[in-house]
Amino acid sequence: MAAPTPRITRVYGAVNVGSFRVSAMIMGEAEGGEMVVLGSSHRASEGIKRGYVTDMRAASHSIRTAVEKAEANANTSISSVWIGCAGAGLSSRISSVEIAIGGRRIEEDDIEHLLHAARDHLHPDGRMVLHAQPAHYMLDGAHGVANPKGLHAEALGVDVHVTFAEGAPVRNLIEAVQGAHLEVEGVVASPLATAYACLSAEERDLGVALVEIGAQVTNVSVHAAGMLLGLRSIPVGSNDITDALASSLGIRRSQAERLKCVSGSAIATPTDHREMIPVDGPGDKPDGRLARGADEQNRIPRADLVGTVTDRLGVMSGEIAKALKALGFGGSQGGQVVLTGGGAELHGIADFMQGALGQPVRIGKPPALQGLPEAHATPGFATLAGLCLYAAEDPVDIRSVGSNYQSTSRYSGFALVNRVVQAVREYF
Repeated sequence: MAAPTPRITRVYGAVNVGSFRVSAMIMGEAEGGEMVVLGSSHRASEGIKRGYVTDMRAASHSIRTAVEKAEANANTSISSVWIGCAGAGLSSRISSVEIAIGGRRIEEDDIEHLLHAARDHLHPDGRMVLHAQPAHYMLDGAHGVANPKGLHAEALGVDVHVTFAEGAPVRNLIEAVQGAHLEVEGVVASPLATAYACLSAEERDLGVALVEIGAQVTNVSVHAAGMLLGLRSIPVGSNDITDALASSLGIRRSQAERLKCVSGSAIATPTDHREMIPVDGPGDKPDGRLARGADEQNRIPRADLVGTVTDRLGVMSGEIAKALKALGFGGSQGGQVVLTGGGAELHGIADFMQGALGQPVRIGKPPALQGLPEAHATPGFATLAGLCLYAAEDPVDIRSVGSNYQSTSRYSGFALVNRVVQAVREYF
């Protein structure tokens, strides 16, 4: 007998607009604080390429259809949603700001003064600021303080993680959602939302890299001290494997996608040369064309499939390794890597990446939530669940603090570089 649904006090809606699919989720927060999935759905994406809106009408239609299905499953309607942003040239940096306290006890007003002062140092340089979140505080230069209220210090500082995106693509994404007759509560960088679903609080504190492999974009982010330290977007994804299969075997993309999902693997075995894999799926009508290297029944050796998959993964892992190194998380400085996104559902990919990166790798997926369908409890839907979890936590953004002002000093140039290097060394 299914457990009764607890009384819901607040409802959150989320839409993740990907290049492969558009997914929607409606999640409720119960009286006891637990999160319950009320309804979720997905459909094939249209009008989206590498995270960018390329056809406004098609994108809005995809979003509207996915949301209507989720509303039907939840037996409720929503008027606004949180949306994920995986493309749009995501980037980030850490800004450190300090104010004088004079040795007295730190009050709430001091913290608000500090966060307001940090707003003056965002410097988006023509880009859009998606997030400007305080991570941890510093007392007299010693960082790692979670809550400085009530403590004494000569100086109080804060590290703020700022996430940027290109303005036009984000505005296109917002308008596509509005075209589906929905208001936008907020735009959340995909790596930040996904971290809420895939990473434990301890991992985010000790240091971890999150690699989200989408259809056409892979986001690599590093988290430590409870904050997102940096991120890189790579214009490669699981669709590159599909395209490589279609090209090398001379078959349709739909056939290549099915082969990849059903029979694809990142790990070769001694029997691959003897095992024959049918190119045509169940119910497909043969058109007389045979795949390159296929037998008369249009079957190919499993070795041909695995070889093409691993070749493309080799290229992808090289790009991921470069991004991790640029973020200070590669080689001997690295640690746990968590793979998620639809591309992380490929059989054997964790073992392949562990060997390629030389770092421990695990697969990340949404947490066990009441009401979450089995089909959506997979890495490909981690960002979607994370959007709702992010919305429920509603983390502080320095742009929303009061307008009081106190004189500040800002780390810049080599001083800021040294602060970031110090943080990386401490946590990695």
